[in-house]
Amino acid sequence: MGTPKQGARLGKTSEKKGSTSPRHGGGTFRSCGSLSQHRTPPKLRRARQPLILHNFTNTNMAASPLGKEVQEPPADGVTALRFSARGLLLASSWDGTARLYDNLVQRGAFSHRVPVLDCCFQDSSESVIFTAGLDAVVKRYDFFSRSEAKVAEHSKAAPFGQNLVNTLYLPDRVFTMAQSQSRLVIGTAGRQVLIYDLKMLGRSVPVSAEQQRESSLKHQTRCIRCHPDGTGYTLSSIEGRVAVEYFDPGEAAQAAKYAFKCHRRNEGGKEAIFPINSMAFHPVLGTFATGGCDGVVNIVTDDLTLLCLQCLRSFIS
Repeated sequence: MGTPKQGARLGKTSEKKGSTSPRHGGGTFRSCGSLSQHRTPPKLRRARQPLILHNFTNTNMAASPLGKEVQEPPADGVTALRFSARGLLLASSWDGTARLYDNLVQRGAFSHRVPVLDCCFQDSSESVIFTAGLDAVVKRYDFFSRSEAKVAEHSKAAPFGQNLVNTLYLPDRVFTMAQSQSRLVIGTAGRQVLIYDLKMLGRSVPVSAEQQRESSLKHQTRCIRCHPDGTGYTLSSIEGRVAVEYFDPGEAAQAAKYAFKCHRRNEGGKEAIFPINSMAFHPVLGTFATGGCDGVVNIVTDDLTLLCLQCLRSFIS
């Protein structure tokens, strides 16, 4: 079986070698697993610096400091910082701890008992974390139940790393992609939409798309975002339209899909139409925002009673 000309590769996004420029007709997509990798820690530690939270909305810099130091900061150099979806801050340190902060207040601390080289939250959880230490051990800790468990051990110190998981060969250039908890959605040239099962992608074997569709919009796909509940995805085009689609191929689910127009305005008696460059969902309310080449961010409600509410007029996105 021959290798297609266009491909999508899953791997480190920072690697330049092997990347494919869209101008050559190929699309490169890299997906990384948060897997541990062997790496010798740096021999020199940085001097301890205060852990400061900055307020970037403060315009009166002369009246008050830009940032404030958190309460109970780490006693040694900070090695990693991670924010949760709700804004909690997780900080690991050479002092052997991983500390959880809510604004400036420490809400919990876990002792790995050796310097912690890296840390992260477990998926969307704000109480379960992973730490990687100088003892070559990766641990899981639950702040709620105060329970810890060793999940991996290596021959050398174990910071978190990103490793190649799988390689996808796609029929055309990749324009956009999005991920839900169970699926990966890729939009390519030719208005094609490919849907993959993430469980299959983790098997390091050739994988075919679970579904391959043609966009319900007539013009080039610009952006795709998955719904927070994992039932489908929303797709935008260069023609100022948004389509709401569902993963379920059944007749009932497909009958519920719809599309609407936005990012348009009257200029000299003619309708000016602008591409929709980006979209984002609110994780709780279900509303979503669209950003277009007209420099406008629109808020769309879940019941569509306020289509294209212009909340911000800014520079072209």
